[in-house]
Amino acid sequence: MNTKSRRISRRFHGPVAATLAAGLLAPLVTIAGASPAAATGPTVTCSSKKAGLADKLARDITSALRGKTATTAVSLRDRTTNTVCTLRPDQRYDSASVVKVTVLAALLWDAKKRNRFLTDREADLATAMITKSDNAATSTLWKQLGMTKIKGFLSAAGMTRTVPGADGYWGLTQITARDEQRLMDLLTAPNSVLSPNSRAYILKLMGKVISSQRWGTPAGAPATAKVQVKNGWLSRSTHGWRVHSVGAFTGNGHDYSITVLTHDNRTMNDGVATIQAVARVIHKDLAPSAPATARYTPTSTPKEAFPAVPPS
Repeated sequence: MNTKSRRISRRFHGPVAATLAAGLLAPLVTIAGASPAAATGPTVTCSSKKAGLADKLARDITSALRGKTATTAVSLRDRTTNTVCTLRPDQRYDSASVVKVTVLAALLWDAKKRNRFLTDREADLATAMITKSDNAATSTLWKQLGMTKIKGFLSAAGMTRTVPGADGYWGLTQITARDEQRLMDLLTAPNSVLSPNSRAYILKLMGKVISSQRWGTPAGAPATAKVQVKNGWLSRSTHGWRVHSVGAFTGNGHDYSITVLTHDNRTMNDGVATIQAVARVIHKDLAPSAPATARYTPTSTPKEAFPAVPPS
């Protein structure tokens, strides 16, 4: 690999009646979520520039979660239609392996500050960390970066509610759907935090995740979209299985990203099923006429052995 390649609620003003008449703003829609206390619990909130889309997404995401036992957080941003949806955007979850995208982004951010390329060893570790979810590679890069650089990146990225795991337990980093969406935004559009080469490098690796780990948010994605994904899964005695998926879907007119975080799953497959139910309705609503890709399934050996995860 060439080392040089290893280097990243909209408001409308003015009279509301005039704006609506011009067809420029679809109303923000809030619909009760899928918990037993749906009438009073967290809700799916959507807004969109495309007429009718916010309402459809809010209802379909709510329907997809109906009857699911997981505590689920969702964030969606589609730049093509200026659409945003959220559910529990600020609830914290143990990160499991989705934090590996943050680790790589922090590594590239720091390298950019020091005006250097990744070394061949760093590139090998990064590739294993993202494409195979290699935990040993992650631990090496986490230790190399240290808390000062990791926190420095989180601050620069505006990921203000993310708390790095202490004592080397990177899989217990506390994340939120809002912060993960912020990271996806940085990966998919020009910004001052990550260079174009850095953004392209991260997305390239997320596009090469091994087949057994390409479940989750890619389920039902348009066959014409370029799929970039990173998943995480972890079981502990509290909150059962944590199962998460972040995905970016680009190219051929597609420009959106999806974050779904879950815990309180009985099994890993329960978490995968919840994420994929949400993903399928989102893809269908955003690209109703596009043929969908096949449903992905999780690895047959769902284990994430983080470095001596402490008892819960």
